[in-house]
Amino acid sequence: MTNRHARGTSEAAKVIVIVADVMGFVLGLWILMYLLDANRANDLVQFVHDVARWLAGWSHDLFTFDDAWARVVSGYGLAAVVYVLVGDAIAGRLRRY
Repeated sequence: MTNRHARGTSEAAKVIVIVADVMGFVLGLWILMYLLDANRANDLVQFVHDVARWLAGWSHDLFTFDDAWARVVSGYGLAAVVYVLVGDAIAGRLRRY
């Protein structure tokens, strides 16, 4: 493997990890804002909620707990964990090549 190729895959792996971590951070931030009852009229809170809702579209309301906080933590938390784990796994594969 050439040094240039190794450097390129390493840089791609870094980008993937950063993107996955940012996605996980946004989802975790929304969970925290929800649990702390953040003001939904605030623009930042609304932006974070909109992005988190889009990112967790596939896992939103996946679980049907009676308590709303449990649905938020499980649905958005699952998405955050999946994004971080998948991002790290893809980056790990790239670093091997």
